[in-house]
Amino acid sequence: MEAALRITEIFYSLQGESNTVGIPTVFIRLTGCPLRCSYCDTAYAFTGGEKLAFEDILSQVQIYNTRYVTVTGGEPLAQPACNALMLDLLAKGYHVSLETSGALDVSGVDPRVVKVMDLKTPSSGEMHRNRLENIQYLHKSDQVKFVIADEADYQWSKQQLETFQLVECCQVLFSPVMGKMPAMELADRILADQLPVRFQIQLHKYLWNDERGK
Repeated sequence: MEAALRITEIFYSLQGESNTVGIPTVFIRLTGCPLRCSYCDTAYAFTGGEKLAFEDILSQVQIYNTRYVTVTGGEPLAQPACNALMLDLLAKGYHVSLETSGALDVSGVDPRVVKVMDLKTPSSGEMHRNRLENIQYLHKSDQVKFVIADEADYQWSKQQLETFQLVECCQVLFSPVMGKMPAMELADRILADQLPVRFQIQLHKYLWNDERGK
């Protein structure tokens, strides 16, 4: 049987998050997610989509003049063939990153893939889904993202930063929930507490007010 994945969309945009923010990137958004985070902005990817063979996916990626590809969702690891697709992308010389909720096992992800993994904060409603054993599989090039909506989220995120000594094993991103935590407030808190994290906003929302960058 030919390898295939259910795809919601493949599109070209500026990377809106992570440490490659601003770089032209092809996004492959897989369909389906087992989580229902309160601040989710891609619920349209929960269902539907189109089953595409790897050959068709790669053909669409090759249209664009970039070496950066982000595999996202939904939750891309909910489809077991996701890892095989990323191997094919690596074999063709792409710089591949994976946006994952952190609720599924990342141990099978090739170490050349940059993992951008959430740790779900209290306001997400899915904190109990955090698969903390995934932390042991993170590398210096990987990133852990905290999406912060309020004071409780911020304090919890600070605690995880210390408990797991995250800056020793990976990069750490603090991101405000748009419309909940003012970006300037989070930036000021990070500076006041001298946290060794990268502050980020969702660049694509400021440019286009949509999801064309994650």
